[in-house]
Amino acid sequence: MFRKMRRIKQEMTYDECADVLERRSCGVLAVLGDNGYPYAVPVSYIYDNGKILFHSAKCGHKIDAITKCDKVSFCVVDRDDVKPNEYTTNFRSVIVFGRMRIIRDDAEKREAAEKLAVKYSPDDSHDNRNKFIENWWDGFCILEMAVEHLSGKESLELKRG
Repeated sequence: MFRKMRRIKQEMTYDECADVLERRSCGVLAVLGDNGYPYAVPVSYIYDNGKILFHSAKCGHKIDAITKCDKVSFCVVDRDDVKPNEYTTNFRSVIVFGRMRIIRDDAEKREAAEKLAVKYSPDDSHDNRNKFIENWWDGFCILEMAVEHLSGKESLELKRG
């Protein structure tokens, strides 16, 4: 169903891909937007047990697109070191394909919101995180991307160490 990587020597393992997803904090989510045009938007996320969680406003282009078509892709760039004298870059990135759903269950939404809050404000107290979540509760939603396929690729220079 999903294409195999053409440059197999540059393919990353599942664990290497998961490490990138766990380590990074921002990626680009792509959805099928208005009039069949792709819509790609930078978003904060958390990778959690093989799923990717995002927070979002309850309405807008992204939510409209996901409601119409739940198939999405997500890309995270881990490295992009330009080597001008060599006309190349040392790169590492991960691309994920899957299906997105809006979490509607309050307990599930709360758990995901807390995980996001801990990732982005790890030094804040539990009480402050809860106050923040409560203040925004009615205005945001949580999206969950179920990973169907994931692949990563890095330059041979990084692969060699």
